[in-house]
Amino acid sequence: MTDPTADCRLPTAEEAERIEAGRLLFAGPIEFERGVPSMEFLPDAGAPEIAFAGRSNVGKSSLINALTGRNKLARASTEPGRTRDLNFFRVGDDVLRLVDLPGYGYAKAPKDEIGRWTKLTRDYLRGRQTLKRVILLIDGRHGLKPDDKDVMDALDTAAVTYQLVLTKADKVKPTEIAALAKATAAAIAKRPAAHPEIIATSSETGLGIDLLRAEIAALA
Repeated sequence: MTDPTADCRLPTAEEAERIEAGRLLFAGPIEFERGVPSMEFLPDAGAPEIAFAGRSNVGKSSLINALTGRNKLARASTEPGRTRDLNFFRVGDDVLRLVDLPGYGYAKAPKDEIGRWTKLTRDYLRGRQTLKRVILLIDGRHGLKPDDKDVMDALDTAAVTYQLVLTKADKVKPTEIAALAKATAAAIAKRPAAHPEIIATSSETGLGIDLLRAEIAALA
């Protein structure tokens, strides 16, 4: 668990190597590949895939932009529920794919549209062999919500590994985000598919971005 209140220290040689690998991965070419409205339009399986999931307006697009160092790669919006397809981004020379999943918990869209993208997301998460990990974003101002727990239940059942990342850490005090990270780690301790490391991030300040890059690079 990353602790934003921890004393500053130099990273170990192993940590520095992982962070550098993450920096190099995301310093290379990155481009939008395609939006997928239904399963038959999925790109051919090949490169490892890292999917980003979370409640609407949790900051998925902003985090993807911060990770890649590209302000407009993923379309950030103040309108919740704007992402309604599976959006694929190619990293490097087909080294890795990032997948921006539709946000959940948005009740103002038409029910049939919510049903369509919910089914699409579940089908992808259950059946994609190249999916290495789901990065499940949790709003650092609010912590786990019932919808988040429902998603974790589904991922546990499907045996899809997921890692919790706290977003918008700059919006609360460092001691508060550290306490939330500790409480969240305790809440997922017995979940079979949950990765134990929780990373607190801020797309605004860059907090935790290098650590998340390192985690993703290790899966490529």
